[in-house]
Amino acid sequence: MLSTNAAHTHTAYHAPVYEPTVDELAVLKKLELGESISVEDALHAHVSKRLLERGLVEQRDGHLTITAQGLQLIKRDDA
Repeated sequence: MLSTNAAHTHTAYHAPVYEPTVDELAVLKKLELGESISVEDALHAHVSKRLLERGLVEQRDGHLTITAQGLQLIKRDDA
């Protein structure tokens, strides 16, 4: 039986394999190309919180910036 105890904290579930959505990849690509996305704009545009939770972007001075992990995810293998 599920507990309804309000004091219980819930942690976000993370699937074992992360597959980014097309929208999430588009946001990462925009950040990689130097487009500035403010946190306020990101909230208004419903930018996925999973990007922050997975460490693919971070908040800096009121804007989202792509992390090395985010860059790695969208890195092309041309070989």
